Amino acid sequence: MKDTDILKVVREAIGTSELIRSVSAVKQVPNGAQRSATGGAKALPLSEAVIAELEKNGNVAEDWKKVKAVDGFNPSRVRNSFFYGDIVLGRFDGKVKVAEGAELPTGIYNSTLTDCCVASNVLVCDVKLLSNYVVKEGAVLFNNGLVCTERGATFGNGAELPIAIETGGREVRIYGEITVDVAGKIATSRADKKLLREYNEAVDSYVDAVTSEKGLIERGAVIKNTRKVLNTYVGSYALIDNATAVVNTSILSNKEERAEISEGAYVSDSVIQWGSEVTSMAIVDTSALTEHSHVERHGKVTQSILGPNTGVAEGEVTASLLGPFVGFHHQALLIAALWPEGKGNVAYGANIGSNHTSKAPDQELWPGEGVFFGLGVNIKYPSDFTRAPYSIFAMGVNALAQKLTFPFSLINTPAAVYKGVSPAYNEIRPAWLLTDNMYTLRRNEEKFKKRNKAKRTTFDFDVFRPHIVDLMIDARNRLLEVTEVKDLYTDKDIRGLGKNYMLEESRLKAIEAYTFYIKYYALLGLKRKVEELLDSGSKEQIADLISRPSSDLRWEHQRRILKTELRGNDVAEGLRLLAEMQEKVARDVEKSKEKDDRRGCRIIDDYEVVHPSASNDAFVLDTWRQTRKMQNQIEELLSKL
Repeated sequence: MKDTDILKVVREAIGTSELIRSVSAVKQVPNGAQRSATGGAKALPLSEAVIAELEKNGNVAEDWKKVKAVDGFNPSRVRNSFFYGDIVLGRFDGKVKVAEGAELPTGIYNSTLTDCCVASNVLVCDVKLLSNYVVKEGAVLFNNGLVCTERGATFGNGAELPIAIETGGREVRIYGEITVDVAGKIATSRADKKLLREYNEAVDSYVDAVTSEKGLIERGAVIKNTRKVLNTYVGSYALIDNATAVVNTSILSNKEERAEISEGAYVSDSVIQWGSEVTSMAIVDTSALTEHSHVERHGKVTQSILGPNTGVAEGEVTASLLGPFVGFHHQALLIAALWPEGKGNVAYGANIGSNHTSKAPDQELWPGEGVFFGLGVNIKYPSDFTRAPYSIFAMGVNALAQKLTFPFSLINTPAAVYKGVSPAYNEIRPAWLLTDNMYTLRRNEEKFKKRNKAKRTTFDFDVFRPHIVDLMIDARNRLLEVTEVKDLYTDKDIRGLGKNYMLEESRLKAIEAYTFYIKYYALLGLKRKVEELLDSGSKEQIADLISRPSSDLRWEHQRRILKTELRGNDVAEGLRLLAEMQEKVARDVEKSKEKDDRRGCRIIDDYEVVHPSASNDAFVLDTWRQTRKMQNQIEELLSKL
C-alpha cells in the first residue's frame, strides 16, 4: 500500500466513522446530547403532577427542575431510582428482550443516574450508577455496577502499541477503524519520517473528533451483569454480558455484525470492531481486534492487533501484529511478531517469544504468510521467514535466529548427525508442501474462503499469485546455481537456507516442484486470457497471445513466465499441458491424504472405520470435480481455436 493510500484510509475513516458521527452530534451545542437521545424531540420540565407520581413510585431527585422528559413520558415506568444533575428521559411504553424468552417493560428501575440522556424504550434496571452517558433507543442496561464516562474520554483511540519490538521502534497508534494494512505499513516504514508524522497528525485529528464529555450507548446495545463499564463507546446492538470490566474502549458494532464482550472477559484501552468477540475469561489490553476476530478461553492479547478472522484461545499474544486467518487455539506464546500476511497457525506449546537477549526484550520475528508453527516449537529471535511463505516448523523444532528464503519448506529436527554441521541445525526440505502435502495447501485456500466473514477487507485467497511465484522463481534459481554437487548443503553453499542443512535429494525435488508450479500458475493465466478473448469476440488475438505484451499486469507477469518456461508460443499446446498438470495436482492432493490413511491403519486397528479414506474425503472429491470441470473447459476452448 502506498503512503498516500495509507493516509487516505485514515482520513476517510474520519469522514465516515459512525463513532465520530455519533460523538460529533453529542458535542453539538446547545443540547447536543439531548437531541441525540430524543431524535430531535423537545424535552420539557416535568409537571408537578408527574413529579408527585415519580416520588410516589420511590424516586428521588437532587433537583427535579433539572429532570426533563419528552411528550408521552410515562412516570409509572420509573421506580425506586435516584437522579442527580441534568437528566433527559424518553417515552417508556414498550418491551425489550433481556434474555432468551424473557421480555421486560422499558423504563428505569432501582438505579442511580447522573447527568444522563436516556432515549425512548430503553431499559435501565438495577444499575448502581449510570453516569454521563447518552443511551439511545432500545438499549438495555440490566444488573450492572458502574457505567460511567469521565470528561475528556477518548474511548481507547490514540493508544500506542509497541508492535514487534517491546522496547519500541515500530509503534503504531490505533483508531476505531484501523486495518492490518495500515498498521503493517506504519510498523515497517520507520525511516519515512514524513509518513509517520502525517499518520500521527491524522490519528490526532481522529482522537480530537472522538474526545467527548459524554459516552454513548447506541441503539439496541445490551450491557448486563457487568461490574464496570468506564469511558467506553458501545456501538449499535453490541453485547456486554457478565464481563469483568470494559474500560476506555471503542466497540464498533451493528445489527448484522454484533460485537460481544462476555463471560468474565476483561477489555481495556482497546478497539473492538464489528463481529468481534472477547469471551470466556479472555483479556484484551491496549489492543485492536479488527472485524470478526476473537479472543476466548482465557486467551490474553496485550499491545497487539488481530487481523480479520483471526482467533486466539488459551494462549498469549504480546506486542504483535497478526494478519487475517491466524489460528491460535491452544496454550502457546507469541511475542514481538510482525505478521501482517497472516494465514498461519500456532500450535500447542509453541514458544515464539525469544525476544530477550538478557540485555533487553528488543528482538523481533517476521513469520511470513501461511507459516505453521508446530507443537512445542521454539523460535529464536531475530528471524525472518517472509520469503518462505507456507512453510512448516515441525513438532519439537528448536530454530536458531535466521533468515529463510525458500517457500513451502518443511523444517524438521535432524534425522542424523553430519560431520561439519552444527548439531543445532535442523533439516530443511524446500518445496515440501508442493511435493508431499498439496492437500493441506489447497485445503487452506478453500478453508479461508469459507470461513471469511469480513466485509470491509478484501483478500486474495490464491496461494499461487505474482509475489509468491516470484519468491519460488528466486528460490529455484538459487538451487540451480550450485556449481559443486554435494550430498549436503548449508547456508555457506546456498543463500537463504538459514541455520539448516539440505540434502541433495531435497534440492533436486525442490527444483522440479518449483518449476512445475511456476508453469502451472502461468498456464492458469493463459486459460483465463483465452476465455476472455473468446467471450469478447477477439479470437484473432489468441494466436500471438504469449508473444504479445499486455497491459493486464497479472497476465503480463504470467506471460513473461511462459516465454521463459515453455519451448514455444503455441497456445493450444499450453492449454493441453495445463490439463495434464491439473490431473497431477489432483492426484498429488489425493496421494498426500493417502499417506495419513496408510499410517493410521498401521497404528489404529479400526482407523479405516472412523476415518474416511482419501478416495472418499470430501475435499479430495471436490478437487477431482474441479479438475474434471477445468479439463472439460479446456477441451471446449481447444475446440473453438
